[in-house]
Formats: sequence, structure tokens, C-alpha cells
Amino acid sequence: MYFYELHEADDDLFSDALLFHELEFDEQEFLEIVREARARVISGFEEDTLVEAVARDLERRHGFIYVDDSHLRASVNVSADEEETVLAVTDEAATGRRDDDEVDEDDIEAGIAEDGAFRTLVVRRRDD
Repeated sequence: MYFYELHEADDDLFSDALLFHELEFDEQEFLEIVREARARVISGFEEDTLVEAVARDLERRHGFIYVDDSHLRASVNVSADEEETVLAVTDEAATGRRDDDEVDEDDIEAGIAEDGAFRTLVVRRRDD
């Protein structure tokens, strides 16, 4: 099993995608198929980011597995404090939100999109 990574090049976005494949591609070969996938999706895609769109294209056309949150079976927050080492939420159903719940400003700041799905996480430095 071989792992590959895509990073968003935009300075304002911090998005990446992890992919794996049973075959090993050399760096130049992987770069070329990523460029081809980018060219196919750049004019319009439904995913939230270009990286996700490219990853999905590589999954469809070249047999990569895009390791997104839908593949997670368990997630644990690890802390120096034993009590804070706990299971983390891994899907929208576990958030306790229903589709008809209203999303307020606190939800949006917490990274929940207007449709109730998690989209991002806002992190503030302590010195801000």
C-alpha cells in the first residue's frame, strides 16, 4: 500500500487530501496524473475544495482511495491529561444535530455550515 498527498496551494486555504493505492507511482508520474485530474475538474466541481475534487477524480479514474472522514471508524483526542483523552465525534449523526435544527452564529464559528454539516474548524492562537 502506497500513500500520496495533495495540498491546497492557495495561501488562504489549508486543505489537503490523503490518498492510497496498491501500486507505486513515482513522483513525476503522480504529478502528471494530478495535473490531468486538475485540468478535468478546474472549470467546475461540486466538492468544497479543488483538492477534494482532484482526489475524487483520481479515485474514479485511477483507482486511488481518497481517505476522507467517511472512512473513519474511530477518532480519539489525545491529551497530556488522561481525562481529556476521549473519543472524538467522527460523523454528523454523532453531533446530536438534526437536519431541521437551526444553525446560529456560534455554530458557524464552531465550523458547522448552514446546512448543519461540519466544514471547517476555526483555531485562534492564544496571543490573538
